[in-house]
Amino acid sequence: MRHPTPRRTALALFGAALAAAPFLKPPHATASVRAIGLDDPAKKEIAMQLVSSAENSSLDWKAQYQYIEDIRDGRGYTAGIIGFCSGTGDMLDLVELYTGRKPGNVLAKYLPALREVDGSDSHDGLDPGFPGDWRRAARDAAFRRAQDDERDRVYFGPAVRQGKADGLRVLGQFAYYDAIVMHGDGNDPLSFRNIRGRALRTANPPAWGGDEVTYLDAFLDARVWAMRQEEAHSDTSRVDTAQRVFLRKRNLDLDPPLDWKVYGDSYHIG
Repeated sequence: MRHPTPRRTALALFGAALAAAPFLKPPHATASVRAIGLDDPAKKEIAMQLVSSAENSSLDWKAQYQYIEDIRDGRGYTAGIIGFCSGTGDMLDLVELYTGRKPGNVLAKYLPALREVDGSDSHDGLDPGFPGDWRRAARDAAFRRAQDDERDRVYFGPAVRQGKADGLRVLGQFAYYDAIVMHGDGNDPLSFRNIRGRALRTANPPAWGGDEVTYLDAFLDARVWAMRQEEAHSDTSRVDTAQRVFLRKRNLDLDPPLDWKVYGDSYHIG
């Protein structure tokens, strides 16, 4: 069962722009310091499971392609493997991608409504059929692939690139990814880039000559601060009893076995 609060603050304005323009690199950035990053297939699978433990209360992230509900967080319908929202633009982008690849699909008829409700929590033009049609679409391999591709374009890819540019290993790249999933990016003061900026005011990442553990502590401090600014995100256990556990153990490459808790539930990857 999904916990009702772990939703990102994704802004409608950031989706396409985030993928088109890379994050700024630190002025003293060096090349990636490790050959293996979060984009290594085995590490990426761990990342998907870690996020799913917080977003879905389950390690079975592949079961979430068909998920859809309104969790009453002001963002309309939340759906799919990364919580695409009808009110934040990324669901619209996803359905446009799917329709471009497969015209006439079961969700294509909702594109006008998705454009109208973007930026709101409205269901106008979506009810009553949209949830059922989403679940039907999730049986289509082309729709599942579109979800994977949009996750990577908007969230995973940018997080990994910025993490590598900052000289971070797998755990740091994951901390960036989890932050973008929840907070999105853009000019909002609680967005990922502003969380990172807050951390940079107190510590330097390895690419700037700083200590990695010290910097990640500062980043997680900034992340917790951002989460506590919104009631829907005020439970910070996905940081406190997950990411900080790995950091305290100096497990900077997220090597199994991994044990953590989110919202009081225990998880294990062997």
